[in-house]
Amino acid sequence: MAGRSDPPDGAPGGTPGAGDEEYQSTVFDEAFVRAARLQEFSAQERLEDHTTAVRRRLPDSVPGFGRTVPKQGIALGLIVLLAFAAAIYLGAANPYETNHTIRADPPTGSLVALAPEGEVPGSADAEALYAAGPAGEYGAGAGGVRLPDPRATADFSREQVLTALTLAKEYVVASALTPNVLAGATTVPVRELLGPEQQRQFDSALGGHDPHSDATDWLIRFDADEALLADPQARVTGDFTVTQVTEDILQVDGRHVFVYALRPPGALDTEAALFTVQRLVRFQFGKEELRDRHVVVRQTETVAGPMDCAADASAVLTPLLAGQRAAQQPPAAFDPYALDGEPVAPCGTFPAEDLAVPESR
Repeated sequence: MAGRSDPPDGAPGGTPGAGDEEYQSTVFDEAFVRAARLQEFSAQERLEDHTTAVRRRLPDSVPGFGRTVPKQGIALGLIVLLAFAAAIYLGAANPYETNHTIRADPPTGSLVALAPEGEVPGSADAEALYAAGPAGEYGAGAGGVRLPDPRATADFSREQVLTALTLAKEYVVASALTPNVLAGATTVPVRELLGPEQQRQFDSALGGHDPHSDATDWLIRFDADEALLADPQARVTGDFTVTQVTEDILQVDGRHVFVYALRPPGALDTEAALFTVQRLVRFQFGKEELRDRHVVVRQTETVAGPMDCAADASAVLTPLLAGQRAAQQPPAAFDPYALDGEPVAPCGTFPAEDLAVPESR
């Protein structure tokens, strides 16, 4: 019995030696052993704190694994942390990502009406009206709004200053030179340049519900039932100035003179008259506004004529057209073509010499 090598019931399968024959063709070479995924602990290792006889291992042919994994894992973790730290630092250092939102209060606005000294002159030829006065030297439409050479300030780059000037010009063109806006047919070109808070204020002002600003503080428009553009290309002159108010705020002032040729609704051959608006629009920009391409309208000052001083100009401007007169005559005169004058509020006189009188009249 002691020397018996087979089980009591014989070899597996009922055939002597059958259990060995199943593995007789298998050769366990070195590559097979090295590729094994389980490895038995050595005798010394089993004496240590191991509760199992084997451990799971990766093939030696797989680079970067084995006992070097913990060190490389630590190194990889440090790299990830450094990448996050660099991203946070660069985000904080990027001037366009810094949150410097300007408080978007409604703009403060003022309007001075200029009444004519007598009858408003007119002509069926709008070009003749322009040529008879200072507007003959002005630019036409958006092309007449020119930008100065942008220069960097202490805290704003040249590109940021250029962006601020470009946005200011876009607003001036949208609010004072776009025919559909002037006719009251749309306000979209103006509204889309504002940030969300000022959009709400703008909507409220145009609806007559904002106690702080009027519609004409935001844009220039006429009552289409009273006056129409005789020439869609208004004449314009003026300039922009740039000032850094604080380290976070860039201010752009746009002061321009706009001259419109207007006629009453009806026949196209009715006489047109010129209507002049001198307007200051003060914009402010923070880094966030420049990034989002929004303007903040801070202040507007408007001088317009010929108008009747008693007219309500909160929703629309109400010009006096060819052949009409003002109901009252204010004593103080103001030249709307002079960009350095100080108007007398709330009403002044439009000097007779500045009302264009064509030679053909």
